[in-house]
Amino acid sequence: MESMRGQLLVAGPALIDPNFWRTVVLVVEHTDEGALGLVLNRPSETSVGDAVPQLADLLDPAERLFIGGPVQPSAVIVLARFEDATEAALLAFDDVGVLGTGPSAEEPSSGVRAGRAFLGHSGWGPGQLDSELERGDWILEPARLQDAFAEDARELWSEVLTRKGGSYALVARMPADPSMN
Repeated sequence: MESMRGQLLVAGPALIDPNFWRTVVLVVEHTDEGALGLVLNRPSETSVGDAVPQLADLLDPAERLFIGGPVQPSAVIVLARFEDATEAALLAFDDVGVLGTGPSAEEPSSGVRAGRAFLGHSGWGPGQLDSELERGDWILEPARLQDAFAEDARELWSEVLTRKGGSYALVARMPADPSMN
């Protein structure tokens, strides 16, 4: 099995599951035991300051919380860019990974360059993600820093497909309801 860690899973046009329709998921971990990812393009209406004031020293309190996926929707995960990548609990790519919890997370702001909070995550059991990739549910693209912390996250699905080029760029311009075309 080849690990997809650090890859973006871009929902293919046939993926109609409402949890993942037109999503871009950053794979944070992928092993024989399963995979964990964060949906990068689903900002909520709730601000970090309103929902998780404990993160105010680390993140801009006005920043929106993101919906990371349907698994454990009440759990908060912070995706961060670290000054020292060894500080990440899980490293997705380059210096971007998940902030750990526990005693080492008491003063995390000193080594965090940027961060974003997610409610819940996306998860796959053993072999599940591989099966979905074989079925063509997901389009793979290497993650970039600007993807993880996109300013206009709602446009990320179209932007990544356009960047990939070719027929993917055509899919990026496809209307949400093709019958309306």
